[in-house]
Amino acid sequence: MKFIILFFLTFTCYDIVAQIQIQVKTEYLGESSYRKTDGKTYQKVGDAKGSAVIYQADVHIPLSVKLNEKNRPTIWSISGRFAQARLNNRNFDEPIVTDRIMNVGLNLNHLRPLNDKWSIMASIGGGTYMPSTEFSQIRFKNTLGSIGTVFIYHLRSNLDLGVGAAINNSFGYPMLFPALYLNWKMERKYNVEINVLDGLEMCFRYDLNNIFRLNVIGEMNGQTALLEQDGKDKIFSHAYIIGGVRPEIKIGDNIFLNVTAGVNAWRPSQMTERTIKSIFKKQQYYFKASPYVATQLKIVL
Repeated sequence: MKFIILFFLTFTCYDIVAQIQIQVKTEYLGESSYRKTDGKTYQKVGDAKGSAVIYQADVHIPLSVKLNEKNRPTIWSISGRFAQARLNNRNFDEPIVTDRIMNVGLNLNHLRPLNDKWSIMASIGGGTYMPSTEFSQIRFKNTLGSIGTVFIYHLRSNLDLGVGAAINNSFGYPMLFPALYLNWKMERKYNVEINVLDGLEMCFRYDLNNIFRLNVIGEMNGQTALLEQDGKDKIFSHAYIIGGVRPEIKIGDNIFLNVTAGVNAWRPSQMTERTIKSIFKKQQYYFKASPYVATQLKIVL
């Protein structure tokens, strides 16, 4: 799971779209007990409990879109994300270092076909990953920069696979990480979609009519704070894996409203040192499963 948190940091905003998209989302993860595990045993951490509320906004703006003779796009775009997590923790003997996380990022993206079967996707950008919601407290240690490239193979008309690499400074200095890309869609009355772009999204959709759609979803998401504690650079990670039912209503020609109800299956939340060896530590701290609800408004222009 620690590697997955770094995946979010490194490869966020690789989804390049050809239309202006604005999404605003609020998520609530219900209260559950706090536990630790070494991979073999699992035990409660006292009477510690916690819930969380996440507010998130995403914007994708295409700057230039061109189609070739094969109808494959060349796109320049910018994408931005704002996320704020409020962790409501109780009965901790030693309080978690922060109960607020703020992530703000901006990327310049490019997608270009190489031939009939291959395309290249690249992104460069950066962001701030704060243990606070106060912009005045942003410091250089809270920032990350990244640059990456993915080569995409169009295996079928509805299936794209890609692999590449990205460089970021998650550990305080530039490092090379692998990048993966998967986009699979089945567009019928029953639709299946799997994306490994910005986290993980899996969705089974049923279109009842032109206005109402029912989704069964599974997703993985998270936020991160970079900070200094006791003179050491550290990473506070907060992730969650959710599953549920998501009805969606189309309002007008370009506005979509959905509500999700389900379960937060696993929510790791802990502090680690900002070093590579911290990835391989066996002991992990997490919140147990809990109820999950969310609302999202999406505008496509």
